[in-house]
Amino acid sequence: MASVAIGIGVAVARSERERERERRTARERSSKRRRRFGLLAEETAAQGLRRIVLAQLDLAIELLRGQADTPPAQAVHETRKAIKRLRALMRLLEGEIGAKQAARERRNLSDVAHHLAGARDAEVMVDTLEDLIARHPRKLGRRRGTIALREHLREQRRAATARALDDAAARERAARELSALRVRVTGWRLHERQSARKLTKPGLTHIYRAGRDRGKLAARRRPARRALHKWRKQVKDLRYALEAIEVQGRSEERLSKLARRADKLGEMLGQEHDLMVLGELIEAHPPLRRHRRARKRLLRAISRRRARLRKRALRAGARLYERPPKRFVRRLPT
Repeated sequence: MASVAIGIGVAVARSERERERERRTARERSSKRRRRFGLLAEETAAQGLRRIVLAQLDLAIELLRGQADTPPAQAVHETRKAIKRLRALMRLLEGEIGAKQAARERRNLSDVAHHLAGARDAEVMVDTLEDLIARHPRKLGRRRGTIALREHLREQRRAATARALDDAAARERAARELSALRVRVTGWRLHERQSARKLTKPGLTHIYRAGRDRGKLAARRRPARRALHKWRKQVKDLRYALEAIEVQGRSEERLSKLARRADKLGEMLGQEHDLMVLGELIEAHPPLRRHRRARKRLLRAISRRRARLRKRALRAGARLYERPPKRFVRRLPT
């Protein structure tokens, strides 16, 4: 009898562990679904877009307050990504919340992101130099000037990361700003019965037109110094806007394809900008003046790589922005 009772007890405990595992899996699945960056089949466009905005805000706030299992430096990086999505969503919904309010919220989000920028920017400079060296290992990798620059950038990264780790006050200020925005979002009055196309048409038209116009400026023979970087911001807005209005479970290959094109174009423009910033840093870095040959080779490699990226980006941008804005929006399957 005792062995039977023990067997029953073990079976009950095992069954309870399995039920708890199933409940935990269900909670995780529900959380992942709630935070999906895109519309769900069973929700209206208004419900979905409000959910997406709130989910991005919740994610950023949790990251900043250390409530997610993410190191502080990485949390700052992930928060900045969430803020970029939120800025795109504000513009996407400007027809509903008003252009002035959308612009004001975008400025607020930019201010929050600016205060979190240091560690990530230092990381990007190290990665950009490493990529350049990997492309020209013999010409650049063994130069004393290049080695000194690499160590300088790595030291800057260490210092910036330390500041990010220590500056809990800045992260909390950012979290409070985002919490205040969350309260405002809960008060939005969106047209609940409108389709995603009607709800987002003004904002999406604005996003596409702005990117198309910026692309034309970037394609000039002598574009403004940061023309491609400004274009990249518009391209990122388009990517996130298209991802946000894609409905889960539907066959919307056109939306996915356009979002992927915008993503690839944004990456090219981002690399071009990072190289430009690295070039400026090299020109302004006094110790490199003692290593003239290394300095010259670095700047030449940067110039050539930027030219290739610019050529590819302009070609990709011409394809992405080939249609007039109204026709582009009209052809989307939302």
